[in-house]
Amino acid sequence: ITPLMMHPSAEFGGADSAAEEAISEQGYEPWFTPIWEPPSGEIESLLFAVQAAIGAIIIGYFIGYEKGKRTKE
Repeated sequence: ITPLMMHPSAEFGGADSAAEEAISEQGYEPWFTPIWEPPSGEIESLLFAVQAAIGAIIIGYFIGYEKGKRTKE
């Protein structure tokens, strides 16, 4: 919040956009094209969130499983 209050008219870009600009300036050509591209940025964000949730569930399960084994002993 502080940067927004100090510089209200500044443009705060993410690292992804900065990297994309740096790559495109050098004439980089991709090695391959994606098999499927999500129709919108919202769908892409949703898929990323689903992947993160699945990973968190798996990690949480194994942590709970190990803790349960220790308390059982």
